[in-house]
Amino acid sequence: MHRILIFGNSGSGKSTLANRLGKDFRIPILDLDTIVWEPNQIAIRRTQKDSAKDLQDFIENNISWIIEGCYSTLIEAAIQFSTEIYFLNPGISKCLENNRNRPWEPHKFKSAEEQAQTFEFLQNWIQQYEERSDEFGYSSHRSIFNQYNGRKHEIIA
Repeated sequence: MHRILIFGNSGSGKSTLANRLGKDFRIPILDLDTIVWEPNQIAIRRTQKDSAKDLQDFIENNISWIIEGCYSTLIEAAIQFSTEIYFLNPGISKCLENNRNRPWEPHKFKSAEEQAQTFEFLQNWIQQYEERSDEFGYSSHRSIFNQYNGRKHEIIA
């Protein structure tokens, strides 16, 4: 049984690692963005209660899974069920580079053009990772990683 949590900054490689492990283990993947944001609406967040319910449903309906995202509140809700965690921490420069090379994400955006409209915002947001004190910031992710007593990996390159 694999129950893997992957978290880190935007552009850190979470989706890439999740997709690789999902293919290797043949298990479902939940991208937390898909349960946090209102479908077909950019930057409209669903209620925490609704997102948490969808997360719980995913965990309960799958024996093995991979969950990836940057939302510490949801990561903390899922961590008690996980068998392994990955904290992706390759540095701001690598995250910015990965964001520049990000392929179109059809599960998040209607078109590549719509995704491109978010590029500058996301680049700025990535640069603030180490300074943010919210659930998306380095300090929150670091705390989750440090407190976890199970099998864990920090990927810095």
